[in-house]
Amino acid sequence: MNAELLEVFEALSARVRRLRFGGAVAYVYNPLEYAWPVVKAYVDRFGAGPKEVVLLGMNPGPFGMAQTGVPFGEVSAVRDYLGLRGKVSAPKSFHEKRPVLGFDCTRSEVSGARLWGAVQKRHPAPESFFARAFVLNYCPLLFLGETGANLTPDKLVPAERKALEAICDDALTKSFAALGAKRVVGIGQYAAKRAALVTGADVACIPHPSPASPVANRGWDGAAKKAFEDAGVEGIL
Repeated sequence: MNAELLEVFEALSARVRRLRFGGAVAYVYNPLEYAWPVVKAYVDRFGAGPKEVVLLGMNPGPFGMAQTGVPFGEVSAVRDYLGLRGKVSAPKSFHEKRPVLGFDCTRSEVSGARLWGAVQKRHPAPESFFARAFVLNYCPLLFLGETGANLTPDKLVPAERKALEAICDDALTKSFAALGAKRVVGIGQYAAKRAALVTGADVACIPHPSPASPVANRGWDGAAKKAFEDAGVEGIL
């Protein structure tokens, strides 16, 4: 259990709830609210520090953390590998093409399947991985356009992005301290950049496991493992 980290998440959720977004953003999902029982279970079971390294993603995907509350939280990985369950409620406003079904969601998030699949290969028991590492997302919000298309934080209106980043920077600093972490590995360039700006830690970067990435599609496991080894972090993947 990590009560300090749960307090950071609760404060983060409350602060981003007060933000308003325009531009191309039509829907905003906050899984720290509607999937809180699973978020709490994730922290209670795996969040005790200190951690050697934090793996940091950007923000929830529609079929991952948006469904389960766990970063890169592809349903089968969260249920079957991490062994987590909990009540997930529907957000008050959602796109009809992107409903929140929680553990009843049948869509697989490729990024999450790749990340947690690689972790499981190296660590058949999740406790082995979490003894050294923890996975966070920099931003807790999913943004969707009118068509249901995913919008990443870097595509927000500049003033709104800066307001969001100020809150997320503060939460990342506090999360890093709560975990007693020594290093950050950004999953993709955006996360690595934000971590380098705010933590003062040694930050490395691995390719993002998204199917939109040619590098990931040519064999993400191998590319990520090499990036970890090049950064001097061995045995994580």
